[in-house]
Amino acid sequence: MEIKHYDVFVIGSGIAGQTTATTCVKAGLTVAISDNRKFGGTCATRGCDPKKILIQFADLLKYSHQLKGLGIKKAPKIKWSSVQKFKKSFTKPIPSSTEKDLTDLGIDLYHQSPKFMSKNEVIVEGKTISADKFVIATGYVPRSLKFKGSDLLKTSDAILKLKKIPKSAIFIGSGYVGMEFCYMLSTLGCKVTMVEVGDTALSQFDSDLVKKLMKTLEDNGVTFMFNTKPISIEKLKKNLKLTYEKDGKTKAIKARKIFNTAGRVPAVEKLDLENAGIKADESGVIVNDFMQSTSNDNVYACGDVSSKSLALTPLSGLQGHIAAHNIIQGNTKGFEHPLVPSVVFTKPQIASVGYSEEEAQSRYKNVNIYKEDASDWYNAKKVNAAAYAYKIVVNERTQKIVGAHLLSAQANETINIFTLAINKGLTVNEFKKQIFTYPSYTNDLKSMFNDVD
Repeated sequence: MEIKHYDVFVIGSGIAGQTTATTCVKAGLTVAISDNRKFGGTCATRGCDPKKILIQFADLLKYSHQLKGLGIKKAPKIKWSSVQKFKKSFTKPIPSSTEKDLTDLGIDLYHQSPKFMSKNEVIVEGKTISADKFVIATGYVPRSLKFKGSDLLKTSDAILKLKKIPKSAIFIGSGYVGMEFCYMLSTLGCKVTMVEVGDTALSQFDSDLVKKLMKTLEDNGVTFMFNTKPISIEKLKKNLKLTYEKDGKTKAIKARKIFNTAGRVPAVEKLDLENAGIKADESGVIVNDFMQSTSNDNVYACGDVSSKSLALTPLSGLQGHIAAHNIIQGNTKGFEHPLVPSVVFTKPQIASVGYSEEEAQSRYKNVNIYKEDASDWYNAKKVNAAAYAYKIVVNERTQKIVGAHLLSAQANETINIFTLAINKGLTVNEFKKQIFTYPSYTNDLKSMFNDVD
C-alpha cells in the first residue's frame, strides 16, 4: 500500500488546528488536516458562539422581568424555533466555509479521527499517512460519567439543539457550562435542579460572589444539591429518574431531561497515542514551552488538548501560531502564560482575573481587600438588578492591583479593564486617575477603591 506523506499533519480543525495548518502551508510546507466532526471546531459550531446567541434571549427576558411594573407591562414571549433558526444562520455556514478556505490554500482534508501507528505514521480513512511533524489540536470532549443508565445523559450539544424548552431538567455538574445553561433554561421557564458532587458551584471563582450568583438563580427557581453522588438513571414514560446518594441516604428526583455538565477533558482517547510514544495525562498532551511533546519530538500539541491549555479560544490561536513557528523555524519561540480573565455568562455575569484573595495572601506579606455589595449603586438600581458585587485584591506594599473579581450585568467587559491594569502594573492611585465614560459600569471600577483618595 502506498503511503501518503506530508510535511505536517494536523489533527483537529478548530482555531488551534486551523492556525497551525494555514501558517505552515503559507510557509511552503505540504499540509493535511483531519477532523472526526464537522470542520470549524467546538467554539464556533457547538460551543461559545452559539451558546451566547441563545443565552442573549434569556438575558432579554431577565431584563424585562427586572423592569416589569417599572415601565414594562408584559415580558416578551420567546419563540424558540425562531431563536434556533437565528443561531443556525451563524453555525451552519462554518463547516463548508472552513473547508473551502483550507482547500483553497492547498491543504488536504480528511474527515475522520486518525490513529497513530508509529512515531511518524497514522491511519485515517483506511489510508496510511506519514508526516515529518504531527500537530494534535483535538480540543476537549465532555467528561464521561460511569454509572447505571449514564448512557441516557445528554451533553451541551443537545442543549444547543433543543427544539423546545423542557418543563424540567437536571444538570450533573455546576461548572461554567452547567451554570450558564442552568441560568438560560431556568429563565426561559424550565424547572432546574443542579446536582454537584462537590460542596460548591464554580469552585474556580470567588466564593462570596458565587453565593450571591447562586441566590439569583434560586430566585429563578433553581434548586442546588451539593455533596450529591449520582447512582443511576432510569427512563420513565415521560421523565427520567435520577437516583442519588446524599448524607448517607438514597433518594430520587425526576425531570424531562438530564444533562452531563461535569466538565470537559482533553480529546485524546481515540488517537492511540501510546503507539507513537506520546505521553498525556488529565491535563492533555504533555508539551514543553515550544508546544512540542516531551516524549515524541515529531509531535506538537496546541489549544485545549495541550497540557498548557487554559481553555480559551484566543489562547488556542496563540498556541497554534507558536507551534507553527517552531515547526517552520525550529524551536525558537516559547509559550508564556498570559494573564487570562475568565467569565461565566449567567446574568449577572461572574468574572475573575489575577489572584484570588487566598492566593494573594499566600504570596504577599500583606494584602488589601476591597469588597462590597454594590446592589444599591446607580447602575444596579436603574435596571432593578438583584445582585452587583466585587472583590479587588491589592498588594499592600506596592499598592498594585493583583486580582479582581466582579459580579455584574457587564462583568464580561469590565473585567478586561482590570486585566489591562494588572498587566500594566497600575497602582490603586494610578487606576483612580483614569477618566472613563459616566455613568458606566467601567466608571464604577474606580469607586470600588472606596477608601482611597
